[in-house]
Amino acid sequence: MSRQIRLQDHVYERIRSSKRDDESFSEAVERLVGGRSLRDLRDVFEGSEVAAMREAIDDADDRDREAVREVADRFE
Repeated sequence: MSRQIRLQDHVYERIRSSKRDDESFSEAVERLVGGRSLRDLRDVFEGSEVAAMREAIDDADDRDREAVREVADRFE
């Protein structure tokens, strides 16, 4: 199946300039987009695992913000 899409000129030119001689535009886009999407993991984890991961990420974000504040305070 194929689809028709619109690209802004600068996006098209970036793909065209990155496209290899031996690949189609579809192959170039697939290569440039990269591996799997996070959506591919949608059914891999249980709800409790997702909640624990989100909490761990939030905790890490809080620690990072605090570390940035401490550094900024040293330069005031």
